[in-house]
Amino acid sequence: MSINKYEINIYEQIARNIKKYRKEAGITQAELAEKIGVSHEFIRRNESKKGKKSFSVDTVWKISVALNIQPGKLFEIDLDELIQQ
Repeated sequence: MSINKYEINIYEQIARNIKKYRKEAGITQAELAEKIGVSHEFIRRNESKKGKKSFSVDTVWKISVALNIQPGKLFEIDLDELIQQ
């Protein structure tokens, strides 16, 4: 199966990466929300597969700082993961 990287919904990819790195960091959605100054609902909605994704570059930056990762990690595309979906 061939996937065109330009057709990937980057908001969904960032959301998957937020969830992945948040879990690796061992923090809850509520803890992440508190660290970056947003509601728990905001994090829950953005991590949800069905939720509408909406976040700014500033928010992505704050999340990367809170998770102690490089911001680029949140933009990484895992093609194997996409194929399995």
